[in-house]
Amino acid sequence: MNIRNILEEREAFLLSPFAQKSKETRGRLKDEPECDIRPPFQRDRDRITHSKSFRRLKHKTQVFLSPSGDHYRTRLTHTLEVAQIARTIAKALMLNEELVEAIALGHDIGHTPFGHAGEDSLNEIHKGGFRHYEQSLRVVDILEKEGKGLNLTIEVRDGIIKHSKGKGAIFIESEEDKPLTREAEIVRIADIIAYINHDIDDAIRGNIIRENDIPEESEEYLGNTTSKRIDKMVRGVIFETLKRDDMQLCISDELQYHIVKLRDFLYERVYDNQIVHDDFKKCSRIIRDLYSYFLEHHDAFLQETGRREFYGEPHQCVCDFIAGMTDRYAFKLFEKIFLPLPWKIPV
Repeated sequence: MNIRNILEEREAFLLSPFAQKSKETRGRLKDEPECDIRPPFQRDRDRITHSKSFRRLKHKTQVFLSPSGDHYRTRLTHTLEVAQIARTIAKALMLNEELVEAIALGHDIGHTPFGHAGEDSLNEIHKGGFRHYEQSLRVVDILEKEGKGLNLTIEVRDGIIKHSKGKGAIFIESEEDKPLTREAEIVRIADIIAYINHDIDDAIRGNIIRENDIPEESEEYLGNTTSKRIDKMVRGVIFETLKRDDMQLCISDELQYHIVKLRDFLYERVYDNQIVHDDFKKCSRIIRDLYSYFLEHHDAFLQETGRREFYGEPHQCVCDFIAGMTDRYAFKLFEKIFLPLPWKIPV
């Protein structure tokens, strides 16, 4: 019995005509035998979940650096929240949940230590710049499994490279830049919904802002709790999209206004807050010093990574190494290289 075929036939019967069906995948970078149990997007999800890079996300900063409390988000919990929101939207729209989940779980897998401060630092000093979504693709294509990569499907890879938005448009208008699938578009909006709401929650927990600092008109429209705001946004995506014959993902102008307003509020009051910013300036120094040190001391790089030789240009290998670090590993390595150890007097 080929269980995969049964599952793919079920998809063809149940999913929307606009869904990306597993059996219609555009394939992988390298051909390989199909699994007789798992459809290709489920297989991609499993490969990402079992990867070392995914596990390291639990010790990478989301917004607050090495918080002492147990309930602050990390890059891993952010990723899981994105996946949950994305699956809720995909299920309601009868799109491919497994594709959505695979993209969501892999979308930040190439993120640096110290959040966007680490990304900004590498972008300034690394030859050719650095963008975490491009590094995420590099991780799944090349770096994982000792240089073999995960060999993911074209659809998952496309969703990973096109998820990023920063302060850009909520939805991509340009046909040239649009992702290949609606599932990838879902992850993009789910990412925004997740980080806006959990970063507000963490900022309140960290006494960076107070509940009554949230723009009053947005709180009245979206709700006065994290769960109410997420629910309003998710419902807005689902029901506005269902109004369209072509099922093109969309939201109302009013909802978009309040999402953008909250995003601008976060940049002004949280991400660019002097308390948060000062810590990340120190982290930027760690990234810069480690990068320069390993470019100047190739033997130290090879010893630290356990390699016999570089697998590419030294600057790219060093960048890959630093981008893959957790916060705590970067701290310890900086301390080991640059800080003097206490003098031990022989007894």
